[in-house]
Amino acid sequence: MFDPSAASIRVLGVDPGLSRCGVAVLDGPAQRAKVVRAEVVRTPPDQPLGDRLAAIHAAIESAVATDRPAALAVERVFINNQARTGVGAIQVVGLVHLVGARHGLGVTELTPSQVKAAVTGFGDADKDQVTFMVQRMLGLAKPPKPADKADALAVALCHLQQAAMPTAGPAPGRPAADTAGLPPRLAAALAKAGPGLQAVRPTADPRGR
Repeated sequence: MFDPSAASIRVLGVDPGLSRCGVAVLDGPAQRAKVVRAEVVRTPPDQPLGDRLAAIHAAIESAVATDRPAALAVERVFINNQARTGVGAIQVVGLVHLVGARHGLGVTELTPSQVKAAVTGFGDADKDQVTFMVQRMLGLAKPPKPADKADALAVALCHLQQAAMPTAGPAPGRPAADTAGLPPRLAAALAKAGPGLQAVRPTADPRGR
């Protein structure tokens, strides 16, 4: 049986942003997560881009070196009508991947809806709802402010929840789905569905039909 305590890991979560970047470190498992670090790295918009990225990179590197997380998680960025803000956030996501590669740590990108659903149960929750639920889930005396700090904590919580989920696979004593000879898309769908779904292969009709 899967033991959720096996997901007792330390994870660094990042809410990417160029002006304000949330950085948080949590000790799992998700049900008993404890805050190790929660901060916001700020860079002035009148600074050269390279200096701003260097400051954020240094802060993330420092958190990794000091707190020694086992994994990194960052919120995925989608470009919308706020293109300038989105481009800066994407650059910060790249920094997270760079830090992960330098330290041999896996990096998980989580969509905003995944993060919101993990802490509130609702993928379209607003920032106040996220902040409120993060405070309750972590047992904090005060709401984590500003929102970037709460969002970084939410990213780390979401990662811990995913780490607590057992890896999909065939049940003990049951073979995996037989996908040999199937078209690639069908084979992939069967493998993802697990052993409960099988493909019925056509057989030759003895009457020649």
